[in-house]
Amino acid sequence: MPGAFGAIRGAGMSTASVCPACGSLSPAGAPACANCGRPLSAAARPFVVPPGQGTTVRGPVGGPLTIKARAETTGGRFTLFENLVAPKEGPPLHRHGREDEMWYILEGRFRFRADGEIFLAPAGSFVFIPRGTAHCLQNIGDRPSRILVMFTPAGMERFFERHAELPPGPVDPGAYRAIAHDSAMEVVGRPLAESDPL
Repeated sequence: MPGAFGAIRGAGMSTASVCPACGSLSPAGAPACANCGRPLSAAARPFVVPPGQGTTVRGPVGGPLTIKARAETTGGRFTLFENLVAPKEGPPLHRHGREDEMWYILEGRFRFRADGEIFLAPAGSFVFIPRGTAHCLQNIGDRPSRILVMFTPAGMERFFERHAELPPGPVDPGAYRAIAHDSAMEVVGRPLAESDPL
């Protein structure tokens, strides 16, 4: 039976799994992609994460980040976390090589830069950024604001977990770029607070 991501069988070739993240072939039954390391789970199972549950780590933009869905629980398909973003904070301009990224604004007001344009997104807004698009965001309110952050396929949660392992305080840009690079993320500019101050 093919895995959740499909299987290929050719003349003289045993069954292989196709990675949803990079499209590479891995031997059937392999737990992770031989090329990018993403999990190749055979199947995702239904699950519920109750309110207040999930894995909480120190987020990179001044507040806690709670992972609700990750590669291991979604068969590599989807990542979702809730993030509390401090006032006037946001990440540097960056792009993802493997994932589409989405946000749903639960509370507050944000602005986003994508492909050189700036968009406003108040509570209730949904934002979609296709992979390869340079983007960043900023909480433009005066208090911490909550957002849901989503990635497809899954795997970016590892960047946030590794970032949380860095010492508290200002982050060394070289360390940030190294962790980003390991997650197929490229930093290409400054945060909106620096590039386009309010």
